[in-house]
Amino acid sequence: MFWYHEDLERLEKEISNLAYDPKLIFYGSSSIRLWDEITTIFKDYKPVNLGFGGSTLAACTWFFERVFENIKKPESIVIYAGDNDLGDGRHPEEVVLFFESLLAKIRKKYGNIPCSFIAIKPSISRWHLSGSIRYTNSNIKELTLIDKNFHYINVYDAMLDKKGYPIGAYFVEDGLHMSAKGYALWKNILKGHKEILPEKILVSM
Repeated sequence: MFWYHEDLERLEKEISNLAYDPKLIFYGSSSIRLWDEITTIFKDYKPVNLGFGGSTLAACTWFFERVFENIKKPESIVIYAGDNDLGDGRHPEEVVLFFESLLAKIRKKYGNIPCSFIAIKPSISRWHLSGSIRYTNSNIKELTLIDKNFHYINVYDAMLDKKGYPIGAYFVEDGLHMSAKGYALWKNILKGHKEILPEKILVSM
């Protein structure tokens, strides 16, 4: 996983340069990394974007201790990953196990803080994996029955048209990465999940 180190070094530098202790953490793959407006949209919650491009849930789990080493005490963590694991040919059960391991690491380090998983999106370029994506999402959602402070954020259904296919406007030309309209949809859905947002603290950015 040496190819992630440049991005990880970038994250470490950004964390060290923060003027505040982050409370709302966004962690995951390029769908998080490329969401440039995160720190603006959620500015009242002391956010930080810890996405790193091309990352898998396996990588997010593997590098958790390194990335979060200097994150003192967040109040909420929001995760998007798993998309690339399935794209690389991993089985849904593997992806779920990676997530369970990541959630266990979060619990060990930070206790029972709100932790949320944004459902793996139904991208156009990976529509051939839609069955695996749905299966993975449903199994991760079941963890909410075990961990009452774990929240599943269903963006999957909202990104489909009436016929059950991905809405093209939510993606850029590659059919994989999110467009501005896609991120606007995510913003509205996340803001409807008040349980994942820490108590509002105004910050001078």
